[in-house]
Amino acid sequence: MNPQKIAVLGPGSWGTALSQVLNDNGHEVRIWGNNSEQMSEINEHHTNKRYFKDVVLDEKIKAFENLEEALTDVDAVLFVVPTKVTRLVAQQVAQVLKNKVHLLHASKGLEQGTHARISSILEEEIPASYRGEVVVVSGPSHAEETIVRDITLISAASKDHAEAKYAQNLFSNDYFRLYTNTDVVGVETAGALKNIIAVGAGALHGLGFGDNAKAAIITRGLTEITRLGVALGAEPLTYSGLSGVGDLIVTGTSIHSRNWRAGDALGRGEKLEEIERNMGMVIEGVSTTKAAYELAQQLKIEMPITETIYRVLYENVDAKTAILELMRREAREENEFNQL
Repeated sequence: MNPQKIAVLGPGSWGTALSQVLNDNGHEVRIWGNNSEQMSEINEHHTNKRYFKDVVLDEKIKAFENLEEALTDVDAVLFVVPTKVTRLVAQQVAQVLKNKVHLLHASKGLEQGTHARISSILEEEIPASYRGEVVVVSGPSHAEETIVRDITLISAASKDHAEAKYAQNLFSNDYFRLYTNTDVVGVETAGALKNIIAVGAGALHGLGFGDNAKAAIITRGLTEITRLGVALGAEPLTYSGLSGVGDLIVTGTSIHSRNWRAGDALGRGEKLEEIERNMGMVIEGVSTTKAAYELAQQLKIEMPITETIYRVLYENVDAKTAILELMRREAREENEFNQL
């Protein structure tokens, strides 16, 4: 692939790590953010110490605070901003974009209120005349490992296979490999909903439960993620792939996962407000739990693990009490897809 000009919107941990991957592949990378101090740090010191204390970025990676400048003559735009601001940033992009671009995103969540997936938001706010079909870049990946060039395999999903192939060629190298997929709904719902289960897995650890419980919540969590995703139009097989079970394993078992760490703190008795304040980063699983719970209620989909985590997060139910109530549910057949 010829070198591309890419605007990466969002200077967080994942946006920074993906910027480095793209730079390693010889592309011109422009990171955009609205924090002047952070943008200056990237340009002057080639660091982003809020997220990576010991990493020095290539000096060719440039940071921009002005969105219009960042988007000038780019070939591709990659959204890596929190779900709650995706619509606002997309509206701003639509106002200043001058040429048609490849449009990608690497965020994971559901919008509050609308329950919309990220690609749906981007499709609604950025006219089709300025973009190709949206590509979802998602899978088992910790920014802390990608930034040190550890081996990472994820998915690139788009309704247009050519766009997914573009993303595959854009990112793939010796340590970072993408597989194409056309199931956008499946890849996006898997990426969003696994954060809920990761909060629950962390809570089990914080409460002192062991590997048996961890295996149980990941396995049964995947069942209800699949149940909701299929109801929304996803392919069941997607949840057995990188963006499904792969992402659920890495997020639900690792201290690198902010969702797992948030759950762990809840299990140890910390208050949600305190956890969010101390984390210093968006905990997507918290807001996604609310969106998924409401969506499940609306669609009459049974998601008892999600409902339990919702009660802990939003109804102040004690975590241990909630888990014991979940365990006392009526016994089920394991392969009864519509039940847990």
